[in-house]
Amino acid sequence: MQDNVGALVPGTAVRIDGAAGGPLSDLTFAAKDLFDVAGYPTGGGNPDWPGNNAPAERHAWAVQALLDGGADLVGKTITDEVSLGILGESAFYGTPVNSAAPDRVPGGSSAGSAAAVAAGLCDIALGTDTGGSVRVPASFCGLYGIRPTHGRLNLAGMMPQAPSSDTTGWFARDGATFAKASAVMLEEAIPRDLPEHLIVAVDAFGFAGRKIRTALRPMIERLSELIGTVDEDVMAPPGLSTWARAQRTLQPYEGWLTFKDWLDEANPAMAYSVARGLAAAATIPQAERDWAQMMRQEARARLDYLLAPNTVLCLPTTPFPAPLKGLPISQTDPLRLQIACLCSHGGLTGVPQVSIPGATIDGLPIGLSIIGRWGMDAQLVALAKAMEDSP
Repeated sequence: MQDNVGALVPGTAVRIDGAAGGPLSDLTFAAKDLFDVAGYPTGGGNPDWPGNNAPAERHAWAVQALLDGGADLVGKTITDEVSLGILGESAFYGTPVNSAAPDRVPGGSSAGSAAAVAAGLCDIALGTDTGGSVRVPASFCGLYGIRPTHGRLNLAGMMPQAPSSDTTGWFARDGATFAKASAVMLEEAIPRDLPEHLIVAVDAFGFAGRKIRTALRPMIERLSELIGTVDEDVMAPPGLSTWARAQRTLQPYEGWLTFKDWLDEANPAMAYSVARGLAAAATIPQAERDWAQMMRQEARARLDYLLAPNTVLCLPTTPFPAPLKGLPISQTDPLRLQIACLCSHGGLTGVPQVSIPGATIDGLPIGLSIIGRWGMDAQLVALAKAMEDSP
């Protein structure tokens, strides 16, 4: 397969046929280079990551699930360094091309997976989402993307970052393929019945601003027609930035715990922004972590209250379309903080979320997200497909 967008790990040619006659037969997929593929190294986006030293012995659960479903594996995709990134720019392997906006970032850390699907190199791609790493590139590249209920899927063979927030997710270009892949991954038929109550997260739309609200309004209207009952409410009463602060406390510290032995033993080469983040995480005090745990408990209670059965909440997936490539750190740091304000609820609360394409700002994709209570993944997928099918 010719990779003309820099989505695949350089020097790694992967082709494994899926099971014959499965529901995903005639479809292809790629896997982020955090997932083990038997016979190939798992590079983790960093040349010093120990997974580079020997091929994996068995497939990750997610890879095996898609192979068993009949899809053919056609490549391993570039990831932000050890999954610690949200824009998709790799210091070691370059920036995969966002086919929807070639001068702009694809979003990370599942950058290569999103770029591969957007460019038509494959039909489906596996990513991971800890703090937004499927949802953000789905929005930036104009794709369907899902962050499943935390803990629902088997993460065996997937490189961890922050276990209390880590999930496996996936991308597709169209609703039908997205639904087929989701049924296999969730091990559940996608229902015909749709949710009955929609809540519009007014604080999230207010944070994103007027241009985002205007661009997404037609999609909200379609959702409203499909669902029927619509209300407005505040998602995060303490403030989106407060929820983001809590997640930016818990997730980095867990990441530090995950990687500290490797850092100590290997002293790996790292991009400045990644090394800086890990060093800062190591100094987060216990009192701050205790506060963040209490805020997680409050956030979970809030969404449990809002998201009654058959209820979904909608919000912008990202507060802006994809930024330009190659911006200096002084400009990307504020962008990362803004993105966190619309993504931190995922890691904090564990609820499932689907980003739906269909809107643009100045020709650049922007996603609309729907979230539901724990275990409501298949209903969200059904609603996303119904959005594509509706006039």
